[in-house]
Amino acid sequence: MLKLSRRVEYGLMAVQHIAHAQPGAVSTAKEIAKAYNIPYELVAKVLQRLAKAGIIVSQQGVYGGYTLAKRSDEITIFSVIRAIEGADPALMPCAETAEGCELEKLCEIKNPLMKIQSRLVNMFSSMTVSEIA
Repeated sequence: MLKLSRRVEYGLMAVQHIAHAQPGAVSTAKEIAKAYNIPYELVAKVLQRLAKAGIIVSQQGVYGGYTLAKRSDEITIFSVIRAIEGADPALMPCAETAEGCELEKLCEIKNPLMKIQSRLVNMFSSMTVSEIA
């Protein structure tokens, strides 16, 4: 079964949490970690990746925290997954590399699975954070 990693799950929860904040308010890593009972260190790393990808904005200082970089209906689920994982989600290992695998010449399921892969990417690309917020 296709599963999203815990980091992606936490990233989606964090982005959803930030999206629910009052306009102009910031959300901190500690606040998010406490709200969802997630280890602070893991939340902080996920938030750093999201900020580096331009999905959220980090505000430094005593009253610092995170806000969305754009409206929640402009942030796709796919962009969150890619920001956290550093790559596109893949159904099978051979889809992650250009080399394929040792069974590629005999494999009859790669092309059908690649169609499913493409549909998943399209679905995650068309679904926004506002749909889960």
